[in-house]
Amino acid sequence: MEEPCPDGESEELTESEESVYSGLEDSGSDSTSEEEEEEDPEEGPGGRSPPRIHAKGAPRKSKILENDSALKENEALPAQNEYEEDSSDEEDIRNTVGNIPMEWYQDFPHIGYNLEGKKIYKPIRNKDELDMFLEKMENPDYWRTVQDKMTGADIKLTDEQVALVHRLQKGQFGDVHFNPYEPAVDFFTHEVMIHPVTNRPADKRSFIPSLIEKEKKLAWEQQEPAERKLNFVPQQYRCLRAVPAYSRFIHERFERCLDLYLCPRQRKMRVNVDPEDLIPKLPKPRDLQPFPTTQALVYRGHSSLVRCLSISPSGQWLVSGSDDCTVRFWEVCTARCMKTLPVGGVVKSIAWNPNPTICLVAICVDQSVLLVNPCLGDKLLYGATDQLLESYVAPEEERVQPVQWVTATMEEHSRGVRLVIQHSKAVKQVTWHGKGDYLASVVSDNSSMQVLIHQSSKRWSQNPFRRSKGLVQCVLFHPSRPYFLVATQRYVRVYNLLKQELTKKLMTNCKWVSSMAIHPGGDNIICGSYDSKLAWFDLDLSTRPYQMLRHHKKALRGVAFHRRYPLFASGSDDGTVIVCHGMVYNDLLQNPLLVPVKVLKGHEITLDLGVLDVLFHPTQPWVFSSGADSTIRLYT
Repeated sequence: MEEPCPDGESEELTESEESVYSGLEDSGSDSTSEEEEEEDPEEGPGGRSPPRIHAKGAPRKSKILENDSALKENEALPAQNEYEEDSSDEEDIRNTVGNIPMEWYQDFPHIGYNLEGKKIYKPIRNKDELDMFLEKMENPDYWRTVQDKMTGADIKLTDEQVALVHRLQKGQFGDVHFNPYEPAVDFFTHEVMIHPVTNRPADKRSFIPSLIEKEKKLAWEQQEPAERKLNFVPQQYRCLRAVPAYSRFIHERFERCLDLYLCPRQRKMRVNVDPEDLIPKLPKPRDLQPFPTTQALVYRGHSSLVRCLSISPSGQWLVSGSDDCTVRFWEVCTARCMKTLPVGGVVKSIAWNPNPTICLVAICVDQSVLLVNPCLGDKLLYGATDQLLESYVAPEEERVQPVQWVTATMEEHSRGVRLVIQHSKAVKQVTWHGKGDYLASVVSDNSSMQVLIHQSSKRWSQNPFRRSKGLVQCVLFHPSRPYFLVATQRYVRVYNLLKQELTKKLMTNCKWVSSMAIHPGGDNIICGSYDSKLAWFDLDLSTRPYQMLRHHKKALRGVAFHRRYPLFASGSDDGTVIVCHGMVYNDLLQNPLLVPVKVLKGHEITLDLGVLDVLFHPTQPWVFSSGADSTIRLYT
């Protein structure tokens, strides 16, 4: 008879109880032996037998027997293996972390996490070497027991698994029933048949050269050798046996044999060179004095950036041009502004006449070049300059000129302006010849009218070039020879004015030339560029730079030579002026000595502009610099 539950509970198990006894929480063996199936279970309180614990995948039996007869029928049936009907080959994998390297958990006490996110701890293994040795001696199945890295449990290999391991160790196939020596199946007959398998005509592309391959070969030929993925054109052969050796194989083998046959045997002596001997021995800066080292004076007065500087031949007066549309004349020793000349435009370039008997300054303003008498210093000197300009007699026949010479008005004459040379376009540079009669101007144009040469005594101008050779940046007169130097963006051309021909073409190796200066001896030139380089040229040596100096970090705006001392300087947008010692020897076999000696700082960077122009004093080892911070600084 069926006994009622003592607490009035339902005969069916609740979900919580079923989950407890479903085998998921069981930590014992995966299967129940047949002997436990046949034994009578002990009755629990209330006469109800405890439920059995089944492995995962095993068929679950009814939880409560209907009656005693059913129980007797079940006992009368012979014991059957409950796994015979189980087709599942899954194992009860306790570790649910997935297929990941277990070395990640090597230093942790757990081996992963379950579905609820709780840690799955490793089985407690506190065996030392003695316990492992005793287990090895006493356990007859020790040799077939391995540890599962995923779960950490010990697994005993079956006879079939041991036999599989032995076959694999001997190099045999895993499957016992596999026969590697079965007779080959002749899928295709070896007899040549009369008719083909398919009678489809051949494609047109099979006998016409491929256009795609032709385009690929043409693209390969147009590439640079360094850019090609393969340095040869692949070709097709019917078999590997027909692939030849490379084209010059026999020739190179013959050359190799000649090398081995004719090579002289010699012992090469290894030369021990001290690395310090390879570095040129430069003198110390204190041995190269004098040169400017400290900031002495600051000339203040301009309200905008100061673009250009020039100094009188005596070294007493300094003139500066600025974007505030004024030209200021300074006394060098006192930094006092002696005169301010409003010109009505931005001053791009300014040049004091190098002839000490003439007091005249050329100023570039918009489309004009102003010839100004500053009326400073000796009255006899600037009075003689006015008399020289007034003694001009116009020719009887008016000649056609590319510019117009205009005499200054009364108002302009009172301010110091004597002559105005009117150009067709904006003028960006002006420079004087060493004797003081000729001057050259550069116009912002890309035509053949970029460079013009003027003669102040005859008020005559001419265009020396028939066609343009590029965008001209600046021009210079040679100090002692009839040479005219024209600097474009990448080249410096040296022209002979007497022979009217090109003498040399210097390659600067720069992207954009910004400024140029010539040594007083006339055999060396320096060029500054906007890509932070300074190129030193030796005209007697080569048309390429003798040395490239990369001391500045930003664009160079101005370079200058000293007339007496072996010094040259460069100003850059990084706000510094670098003074270098540049000794040029009379011996042509001895190279010039270039040594940077001082970095002068003082200007503030304004609008990404630093030092715009540099200039040496004609007699003293002093250097002037004008900057975008509206100041002029003197370093002594």
